[in-house]
Amino acid sequence: MYIHLSFPFCFGMATSAIQRHPYHLVDPSPWPFMASLGALCATIGAVLSMHGFDGGFNLFLLGFGIVLYVMYVWWRDIIRESAFEGHHTMTVQAGLRWGMLLFIVSEIMFFFAFFWAFFHSSLAPTIELGAMWPPKGIEVLDPWQIPFLNTMILLTSGASVTWAHHALVHNDHENTQDGLTYTLALGAIFTLLQVLEYMEATFSMSDSVYGSVFFLATGFHGAHVCIGSLFLGVCMWRELQGQLTPRHHFGFEAAAWYWHFVDVVWLFLFVSIYWWGGA
Repeated sequence: MYIHLSFPFCFGMATSAIQRHPYHLVDPSPWPFMASLGALCATIGAVLSMHGFDGGFNLFLLGFGIVLYVMYVWWRDIIRESAFEGHHTMTVQAGLRWGMLLFIVSEIMFFFAFFWAFFHSSLAPTIELGAMWPPKGIEVLDPWQIPFLNTMILLTSGASVTWAHHALVHNDHENTQDGLTYTLALGAIFTLLQVLEYMEATFSMSDSVYGSVFFLATGFHGAHVCIGSLFLGVCMWRELQGQLTPRHHFGFEAAAWYWHFVDVVWLFLFVSIYWWGGA
């Protein structure tokens, strides 16, 4: 047995270089720690800035910059492992799909907390809210103006990203690029309209529980739209580089799943907060 185990080394061979399983054992990486540090700095900086402390906004910018940098280097490493080193076997891709699904479930729970807070206050408004909903003094936004337009924009973007995915599966790269271009453009328009809506709102985050829940829920959704747009932008760059194939494109598939999740969350926001909650 000893001779059998040591035989490869007699010829200068390293057994560790031979991978005898379909899994990918990732190398140690500093990026999870760096991402956590950046998120912590951004959160503390945002809270300090909201309470008027000097230097809070600078700390937020520092943390946000760290998060953006980690997103770049982490995506870079994963793309290298997938497209150039061949570590993403079918078994690894199956594990990544389960990981993405569990991540989306965690995101659902994240938004579920906002909907719980909204319905807890709106179904049985307390005396502090004037025993009415929306609370007295809150002039709600018309759901059939910018919110309805944004709903149509997001639904259309969901169709265009599905179009791009089906085109990629059929090796039609021209339609894939067109579909991604339309999706990114619609996502940018949605974000701009959301900013315009915030500028025109007559209430703020500090105006009762309605203002707090409205800006938290729609604001975090807007942040997810920005992240999804960045995710799809990376997929667009990879498509232009010829890295996506009909059988090897999980990165784009994950981005499409994430974008559909953002669409569905917005439908619930529109129906519950904009339409029912403002009636």
